Amino acid sequence: MRQPTIRDVAEHAGVSKSLVSLVLRGSERVRPEKREAVLRAVRELGYRPNTAARSLSERRTRTIGVLLNDLRNPWFVDLLDGLNPPLHTSGLHMLLADARLNRRTGQDPTGPFLDLRADGLVIVGTLPDPATLGPVADRVPVVVAGAREPVPPGVDTVAGDDEKGARLATEHLVGLGHRRIAHLAGYGAVGELRRRGFETAMREHGLADAAVVEPSDMTEEGGYRGTVRLLGRGERPTAVFAVNDIAAVGVLSAAEGLGFGAPRDLSVVGYDDTSLARLRHVWLTTVDNAAHEVGRRAAHLLLDRLAGTGGAGEVHLCAPELRVRGTTAPPARG
Repeated sequence: MRQPTIRDVAEHAGVSKSLVSLVLRGSERVRPEKREAVLRAVRELGYRPNTAARSLSERRTRTIGVLLNDLRNPWFVDLLDGLNPPLHTSGLHMLLADARLNRRTGQDPTGPFLDLRADGLVIVGTLPDPATLGPVADRVPVVVAGAREPVPPGVDTVAGDDEKGARLATEHLVGLGHRRIAHLAGYGAVGELRRRGFETAMREHGLADAAVVEPSDMTEEGGYRGTVRLLGRGERPTAVFAVNDIAAVGVLSAAEGLGFGAPRDLSVVGYDDTSLARLRHVWLTTVDNAAHEVGRRAAHLLLDRLAGTGGAGEVHLCAPELRVRGTTAPPARG
């Protein structure tokens, strides 16, 4: 069966082809009754625009490449929920790719997006090599979301205020009466900022000597192994602040396996307020890292750059909030 064309829509609506084109582009120069007639014809005929031809005529593909550092991280899913609506409203579509796969195969993770002539690029999560963004940013607008590594001029960064969020988590535990607090740390600029916030808060409360930092790889298994090491020490911590929710789940699993209840024997705080933290059987105290707002702001910054109104490139921080749930309590006596 032949697909309806723009000429068919025009004849069905009783208007010209040029007016149909104006309606499909969202132009405001069309009278409401004409617009409705065209849209009704589009619905009745089942017309779909020829995206390839439109891209050639406009020299735009109306696609935005989104490069995810790790598709398994639920925080990135929440970020995408904030990123997509402003792009969709502007007639843009996301193309997703997993940076881990490209790294394993030795490919440039941004290459496929450039080959497909994406109009812009959003990098989500820790960057493997920020220096590679320079040549890309010279060709298309780029925004980095959820990472804090240095970026080339002309690239905007949107992220949560990780240092402030780590202070909120630590001060919550100190306020409950905990003194022996451990931080299950991460890597990259985000991991360093969260560690810095933890150490600063402990020092300001006179607890620098009681602050313990245990390295991890931001995974559930890393959180599990780090907690086994922490709880195997002579003077074990009464609270653990994990670098993210995924590692915090590993903390809870290790504590349970060793016979420690949370929060009865060990208070646990995560970071990111992902869907994992909100599961009823987990109900994790954590820091809301404003994933949805990070995504929304990243979209609007990219739209500004596509419109030619972007600046030299700035760091935009979204305010974190503490979410107190069921895994923190005052330390047990004795």
